[in-house]
Amino acid sequence: MPTVQVLRDPLLKALGKQYTDDEFDDLCFRYGIELDEVNKNTYVMYNIKTSERKIIEKETGVVDKNASDEVLYKIDVPANRYDLLCMEGLARALKVYGQQTPIPKYSITAKPAVYQKMIVTPEVKAIRPIVVCGILRDITFDQQTYKNFIDLQEKLHQNICKKRSLVSIGTHDLDTVKGPFYYKALKPEDIKFVPLSQTKEFNAVELFKFYDETSSHLKKYLHIIKDSPVYPVIYDSNNTLLSLPPIINGDHSKITLNTKNVFIEVTATDYTKANIVLNIMLTMFSEYCKLPFTMEQVEVVDVDGTTKLFPQIDEVEIKASTSYINKCIGVQLEPTNMIEMLKRMSLDSQLSQDKQTITVSVPSTRSDIIHECDIMEDVAIGYGFNNIPRVVPNTPTTGRIQPINKLSELLAAEVAQAGFTEIMTFVLCSNKDNYSLINRDDDNNSVKIANYLHEDFSEIRTSLTNTLLKSVVSNKALPLPLKLFEVGDISIKGSTGNKNLADPNNNNSDTGSYNKRMLGAIYCNHSARIEVVHGILDKLMLSLNIKHISDKTASAYGKKYQLKPNNDKLFMTGMGADILVDDKKIGVLGVVHPTVLKNYGISYPCSLLEFEVNMELASCIQYPIQKK
Repeated sequence: MPTVQVLRDPLLKALGKQYTDDEFDDLCFRYGIELDEVNKNTYVMYNIKTSERKIIEKETGVVDKNASDEVLYKIDVPANRYDLLCMEGLARALKVYGQQTPIPKYSITAKPAVYQKMIVTPEVKAIRPIVVCGILRDITFDQQTYKNFIDLQEKLHQNICKKRSLVSIGTHDLDTVKGPFYYKALKPEDIKFVPLSQTKEFNAVELFKFYDETSSHLKKYLHIIKDSPVYPVIYDSNNTLLSLPPIINGDHSKITLNTKNVFIEVTATDYTKANIVLNIMLTMFSEYCKLPFTMEQVEVVDVDGTTKLFPQIDEVEIKASTSYINKCIGVQLEPTNMIEMLKRMSLDSQLSQDKQTITVSVPSTRSDIIHECDIMEDVAIGYGFNNIPRVVPNTPTTGRIQPINKLSELLAAEVAQAGFTEIMTFVLCSNKDNYSLINRDDDNNSVKIANYLHEDFSEIRTSLTNTLLKSVVSNKALPLPLKLFEVGDISIKGSTGNKNLADPNNNNSDTGSYNKRMLGAIYCNHSARIEVVHGILDKLMLSLNIKHISDKTASAYGKKYQLKPNNDKLFMTGMGADILVDDKKIGVLGVVHPTVLKNYGISYPCSLLEFEVNMELASCIQYPIQKK
């Protein structure tokens, strides 16, 4: 959930009512948001109110005498409520909820003599194809509202805009530029301008180098377009650069406290999100216009000559069944009361003649409402979650641990009793960890992570081997021997349609991959002593009541296990074996190859055991694990 930091005094002033901290905390809770942080030891709210100075001191340990001592509220809001990311939207929603003000109605100003135009050129289609625009006329900023305006942009950039990769926002003083505007894509060396907060002119190549070599906060966004042969840019009719999205605006058109007309352009790779972002920026600050809650449209001329007017703030109608609402909430509300509750949530609605259906008019600020279940949720909030009666379910149910987890715990206890230390490691790793570092060929069977942030976390592990070896490296300062084990999941590509890959015990292979529960143990000392991990295997099989194939006491009908030499390059030649249960391979055991140890920087020999834990192994256990 995003956290919004709001100055207490301006917020209470906007609400038009004074609240104590406890009263405001209760108001937030009833609305479905919450003040941040609770001391769970004393059950007393703390850090509800703090200040910029205290935040800096807490995060850095440095006292900043220039920081403000004004009280800040830190408020957690739902991730899809973009209208609550600024003080204006927060105060507006809470005032409507408290029935202190009517639901605001957003409107488009009268059609101008000539629309401002944004003309899109063909080159941008290859890099950032979408642009939408809007204008706030006769707006009045003060120091606080100006700061809120900038803060909302940043919060949207970090939230719905996915750190500017999907959407980026540019805001400009309309009186400093001249339309029509042009959305182009140019070679980096051909883009020359003075960027925001700078006095020197750069071309785009120089600018990226400047940001890359400094501690600029913009450095983290450069990768979005850095490798493209052309960069998107917006110019006015005088060839003045307004912005280089998604990186930086030009200094020429920057917003100031004296700005009266704001031109907002939003470039994106996703049309829906671009519209949401534009509408939020316009609706949240349109209350400061001379005609409150109004905005002016801009004509966007696409490459093929088609034109559209933005913003598009028409309300959307969604229908919800009154019986569905009551059934989900667990109450029996009158349909007319539902209308009043929705009104408190800033939603106008109408009841059908038979009182079976509610038609809700969803404003452009509530992009989170897309289904009747969202209507039901807002009725529940309006009614008050604390007012919903607690009832005992008609069907009693008893929670229990999953059988595979119970089996894992029992096996982990056995290994721990043998003197091994349990570890818990990352499920994600690199491709090298899955294959080349452990002398295995890449069979393209690993599950890849889309848009990973670092190469070391680009895949899901296909075995516990690499994490066991990494743990030895991380603990090499400890005295020998190192005896470590882990019980955890791996993931393998596969589907129910591929009997060679699909695991008959899994329930999620229809996703294209499935998980396996594995147990792995590693022993590191001056000598490998494979008998140690071999002994762990024997102990675990004894616990599972699975006898060795050579055991004369083994039942003809019971499960039996054996070791069979393998050619796995993870192990030294002749020192590796497959673990077979009823002739089915479930894992491996052996002395780790010196090359593998060298790859991880391990100076001492290691022996390793890894096998799959599944419920088939539990069938011979004397005490019950599975539900009868």
